[in-house]
Amino acid sequence: MRNTSIRQTVGNYLSDFWGLFFPNTCCGCGNHLVKGERILCLTCLHDMPYTDFHLQDDNVIAKRFWGRAEVHAATALLHFQKGNKVQQLIHQLKYNERDDVGVYLGEIMGKQLKHADAFKDVALVVPVPLHWRKKLKRGYNQSACFAQGIATEMSIETSTDLLQRARHTQTQTKKTREERWLNVKDVFALSNPEKHQGKHILLVDDVVTTGATLEACAQALLQIPGARVSIATIAVAE
Repeated sequence: MRNTSIRQTVGNYLSDFWGLFFPNTCCGCGNHLVKGERILCLTCLHDMPYTDFHLQDDNVIAKRFWGRAEVHAATALLHFQKGNKVQQLIHQLKYNERDDVGVYLGEIMGKQLKHADAFKDVALVVPVPLHWRKKLKRGYNQSACFAQGIATEMSIETSTDLLQRARHTQTQTKKTREERWLNVKDVFALSNPEKHQGKHILLVDDVVTTGATLEACAQALLQIPGARVSIATIAVAE
């Protein structure tokens, strides 16, 4: 027991010493994190613009898919606006090699979903796939990080190979809704779907705007016999 206590004490000193030169900072405000804080300081964690859409059946995301895809339920963790802290989080996740941000936000999302009636029977989390070229450049799929956090918190499976991107597409940025849909139409395919018949599948992505990419993915997943598809994203741009 004494040796364990000594190792813990030494470990704490080393952590504090390392923090003097490489301090952990909040991804929301940039202030130094204190012990017990991770990714976000307590102030930013409390002040994030949460949507609470998991408690609303007819929220704005669900409505975007009405008449377009048979989505069981849909939600987003946060509201996205240019210049707000959510944009900073997404930037850290996608461009600053902070895959841990995605996992952290997924854990928060998972805590919400496991107590929400519409989502509590979800059995599988599936991220929107990246084309291999983009994944190679970034090093990881940011949506898969989000999926990992959700799956861990809900104690369910995640699959990164069920849904696959068959070809590379142009960025969706600055495209109209129709252009976005045409850009992703027939892009996604399934691999070994028979393993997941009858499951409630949670499809996840980082940010939803028009919903064209998620719609195309949902249409592919709905080809699985007996499957239900719900959607969750880190943020929604309104």
